[in-house]
Amino acid sequence: MAGKWAIGLMSGTSADGVDAALIRAEADAVHEFGPASSEPYDRAFGNRIKACYGGRAPEAEIDAVARELTQRHAAAVRRLLQMAGMAPSGIHVIGFHGQTILHAPHERRTWQIGDGALLASLTGIDVVDDFRSADVAAGGQGAPLVPVFHQALAAMLPPEVPRPIAVLNIGGVANVTWIGRDGSLLAFDTGPGNALIDDWTQRHEGRPVDLGGVLARGGRIDEDVLATLLSHPYFDLPAPKSLDRNAFHSEVADRLSPADGAATLTAFTAAAIARSLYLFPEMPQVWLVCGGGRHNPVLMEALEERLDAPVKGVDEMGWNGDALEAQAFAYLALRSLAGLPISFPTTTGVPVPMTGGRLHRHAIAAQETAGGSRP
Repeated sequence: MAGKWAIGLMSGTSADGVDAALIRAEADAVHEFGPASSEPYDRAFGNRIKACYGGRAPEAEIDAVARELTQRHAAAVRRLLQMAGMAPSGIHVIGFHGQTILHAPHERRTWQIGDGALLASLTGIDVVDDFRSADVAAGGQGAPLVPVFHQALAAMLPPEVPRPIAVLNIGGVANVTWIGRDGSLLAFDTGPGNALIDDWTQRHEGRPVDLGGVLARGGRIDEDVLATLLSHPYFDLPAPKSLDRNAFHSEVADRLSPADGAATLTAFTAAAIARSLYLFPEMPQVWLVCGGGRHNPVLMEALEERLDAPVKGVDEMGWNGDALEAQAFAYLALRSLAGLPISFPTTTGVPVPMTGGRLHRHAIAAQETAGGSRP
């Protein structure tokens, strides 16, 4: 059987839970998708994670959150193995993204908390973590890292799917991978994804997400506020480029009603994504959307209006749109072990294609210190 089984783990900037996914792959091809799961965080732990953003929390609290985060990831691995009916010995490697609490590539700093050595010890499986640091240290943006996985998935699509393709991930931050007719890549963060919408809904409605876009659908877009949001200097930067979750703020919308604010911030995410059209070498013939944002019908309708091409959930292509980022880190771990590049000049702006990640062998993991990688 070609390929090796690998597990990928992803905890995104929304801090709402950990996604775990199993794939069988080689370092340059995906062969099979195994089961995937999502383990939600309770609100208290999600808030503890968010309190660490920017490295603002006391060091002892960041270390405590990193340890609990790692333990929760280990529990997610155990549940996934139960779902698959597999033992740890059947898994070649875990790709452990950790939790980003600071991303400042212009300062050559990125910080993902989580303890890869502890995870290896708890699961009995080798772990690759710290995927972004080498790229950022070399002058890259450190994000997005998923494009090379998007490239592998696109190679599996039937020839009737038109090229170029844009694969759009709408998490807390939104990012896009443009895949040319020859498989060439261009990738960058487009702007906010769900973060501003989620924060607004939590503040005004006491709910973590605008489920089904209900709040936004009941409001009207304030064009003046939208124009102010779109005047952010980030949109004038060339690609590749990346963002911290907190790079944008919604205070300009504070005079709006909850519904109008949600409508305007949803329109902002869509309009920011549409700005990416000016950066592509050729217009995409189809947009494939993954991440939590594809579940928001108001956002998807706004994208249909602003993008001059069909917009589809990746699930229509047979991909698992909720597990794709976790699957990607399984694939990146296999590439890291093979010494193959995970970032490129056209995806992160790194000077040359680069591999990345740190390997923690489970047999010696107990000798490594806890607490995660620091900037």
